Amino acid sequence: MTPPVTDGHAHGIDGITPELSAAIGRIARVPLLLVACDYDGTLAPIVEDPTKAVPLPESVAAIRALAALPQTTVAVVSGRALRDLAALSRLPSEVHLVGSHGSEFDIGFVERLAPELVAVRSRLKAELRQITHGHAGVRLEIKPASVAVHTRGADPGVTAEVVEAVRSGPATWPEVTVTHGKEVVELSVVPTHKGTAVDQIRTQMSASAVLFIGDDITDENAFAHLHGPDMGIKIGPGETRAEYRVGEPIDAARVLGLLLETRRHWLFGERAVPIERHSMLANGRTVALLTPEAKVTWLSHPKPDSPAVFADLLGGGPAGHFTVTPDRGGLPLGQRYRPGTMTVETRWSGLTVTDWLDHRPADIAGGDTGDTGDSTLVRVLSGTGRARIEFAPRPEFGQVSVQLQPLGDGLLVLGSNEPFALYSPGVEWEIVQDGGHENARAVVDLPAAGGSVTLELRFGSHSLEHHTTPLQERQGIAETPWRSWLSGLRLPSTARELVARSALTLRGLCHEATGSILAAATTSLPEEIGGVRNWDYRYCWLRDAAMTARALVDLGSLTEAEAFLRWVDGCVERTGGHPERLHPLYTVEGYELGAEAVIDTLPGYAGSRPVRVGNLANHQLQLDVFGPIADLLAAVADARGSVREQEWRVLESMVQAVERRWHEPDHGLWEARLAPRHHVYSKVMCWMTVDRALHVVRRHGGQDRPEWVALRDRIGHNVLEHGWHPGAGAYTVAYGDEEMDASSLWIGLSGLLPDDDPRFLATVLKVEADLRSGPVVYRYRWDDGLPGREGGFHICTAWLIEAYLRTGRRGDAEELFMQMVDTAGPTGLLPEQYDPLGERGLGNHPQAYSHLGLIRCALLLDDMLKD
Repeated sequence: MTPPVTDGHAHGIDGITPELSAAIGRIARVPLLLVACDYDGTLAPIVEDPTKAVPLPESVAAIRALAALPQTTVAVVSGRALRDLAALSRLPSEVHLVGSHGSEFDIGFVERLAPELVAVRSRLKAELRQITHGHAGVRLEIKPASVAVHTRGADPGVTAEVVEAVRSGPATWPEVTVTHGKEVVELSVVPTHKGTAVDQIRTQMSASAVLFIGDDITDENAFAHLHGPDMGIKIGPGETRAEYRVGEPIDAARVLGLLLETRRHWLFGERAVPIERHSMLANGRTVALLTPEAKVTWLSHPKPDSPAVFADLLGGGPAGHFTVTPDRGGLPLGQRYRPGTMTVETRWSGLTVTDWLDHRPADIAGGDTGDTGDSTLVRVLSGTGRARIEFAPRPEFGQVSVQLQPLGDGLLVLGSNEPFALYSPGVEWEIVQDGGHENARAVVDLPAAGGSVTLELRFGSHSLEHHTTPLQERQGIAETPWRSWLSGLRLPSTARELVARSALTLRGLCHEATGSILAAATTSLPEEIGGVRNWDYRYCWLRDAAMTARALVDLGSLTEAEAFLRWVDGCVERTGGHPERLHPLYTVEGYELGAEAVIDTLPGYAGSRPVRVGNLANHQLQLDVFGPIADLLAAVADARGSVREQEWRVLESMVQAVERRWHEPDHGLWEARLAPRHHVYSKVMCWMTVDRALHVVRRHGGQDRPEWVALRDRIGHNVLEHGWHPGAGAYTVAYGDEEMDASSLWIGLSGLLPDDDPRFLATVLKVEADLRSGPVVYRYRWDDGLPGREGGFHICTAWLIEAYLRTGRRGDAEELFMQMVDTAGPTGLLPEQYDPLGERGLGNHPQAYSHLGLIRCALLLDDMLKD
């Protein structure tokens, strides 16, 4: 605790100083906050008649609103008897009331006095009545565990006489605890005070930090118990242990109002940008997200599954961002990708911001040589106006405080394990404090700067040297591979531009150094706003990645599939000859994930907590993962006309895994945290594994495998017999369960049942009836053990579109496809889900599933047009 602050010192007693405002900003952002305050002289001004001490309406409003916030506890700790405190304050039950300096707690904290203490209190009352009898202006207040002697209305001589009699008499009793306040002496039979009361609430609520506000001498006990990130505010003059001070109760109301505004903003975000409106930057090494206003709101380094440097997406400004805006403000005219690239342009009148992720170049004068594997975020500001820039890096999801050092042509970022620097020639930076972190701010005049300013965030380096290659040439070098790759694809005429953007997005989710493919670019974007269905998708799922690579193969690109199959071979090799032990997902480098954890310092997108890192599904048994890999391998073999040795190994491993475990129950593709079941989709995928393997060996190996034929037929017979539910009249989620699941459509999509089989037709109709809602198809409606609800899954919508096409319902397929297309964001990106009621995207973004589903549907619709 800091040394006492005495009357008149620099913190001041009038209003809220900048230092106090900054401190409120810091404590408002702790995960679990306890706000505690005194009553008289804090919430309510001091008055002559204690029965007329009503709280300020401004304070009541702030206290009520704070108590209603999640992860926030509010308590009023007073010297008054609890019954009087409750009657006067009239605060809601969400506010904990503590009376008698901590010896009386409200419901949930009640402590009954032992008989021996009741006897002491009775003796105490009798003695104090005798001492105070006949003294005008002296009043006794009888409380459940104490007696208070009030002298506010007495003459000074009478006060001195009474107080001396109390001090030399009952105050000396060993069973009595004495508390001195402003014109009051309280004698309690319970050894407690406001400090111990605050500690008790802190412990019960597991508070991360405490803010205590008080004006009385008795509040010093609470101030003395504050430590670490805690904060104490003294009202009025006098020596105190509190670190900050305000002048009067109305100033305390202003403090509570500022705390409320800051914490509410931190918890829920302010006008959270719709998920689908974010654009993605990518360079094959990591990814970043931009808002429509050109704020870099998400970027992980050095890999896409590494901790974030900018996590504004999940925690607002304090979690890190890189913002560029016109000096005059205003919304952009628009945002777009440069055609055929992952470069984004955001345009205002008089200002254009061009963003791309580059490989860290080797042509920095005096810098490193060779390709280090690090990235550079390039931001080019061009135009005829003035622009404001704010650079607020927060490594490790904001867990690391960094210092920003202006030096030469930019800024060094100091304090992180990974060096990085912001090259910004000609920019004059102002370094400001923000909640224990440093931000850099600048205003640039573009005409004075020659019409453009370049900002390069260089990871893995502290070099601020200039480049020998001109910027325009470097941009061309960065964009050419994207355009060249796209030009080699066979794009359909149906939704051609959107398919092209989807293809580029999927390639952007590919990690070039390893061959792995991300399921999505982000973590913890909610499946329900404000809910707990928030997961980390920045990893490589065997299933998702295989389906992604298959979509790119269908468009004519084998590179991603071949790299992914090499990655799978490495994962299989690390099982030590037991491919059936493959995990559903791995890090981008092909290793097992660490434990799933929660970052409780981040409030989540629009208040959707918790923010998770890692994924517990890593330890689940998901027997469907082998099918998409075999299906991909078959598509690659057919496109190339041959199978490589490594791919034969993978194919054998997939069949071996199925042979060993297909008959077991599993957790299923949706990763519900429930007991394993015999999921229909998992069994179908086991069948598809062997079916596609047979296709490969017959067509490209010139042989048959009778044991594989027998295995395939055994699995097929099992799922066709046991997956059908007579009550539902369809194939359902799992053997014996009547609930429907969109994944059951694969009973036909896989080819296990022919398109005209009545059982497939019935399953399509049942999924449509139970799970379709307007432009979306829900995964399921069965209880998955989690609270809340989710949106419709784009991948499920794509499956129903394909099912419509297979069953002759082309018109319905085209209509649903156009509805799906209409849900895309302004730059053509799709998150995982869509809420048809709220008309907004949900889930991690951009999601590989959604884009591969769109590609597959466009190709199928195109084929229909050609027929």
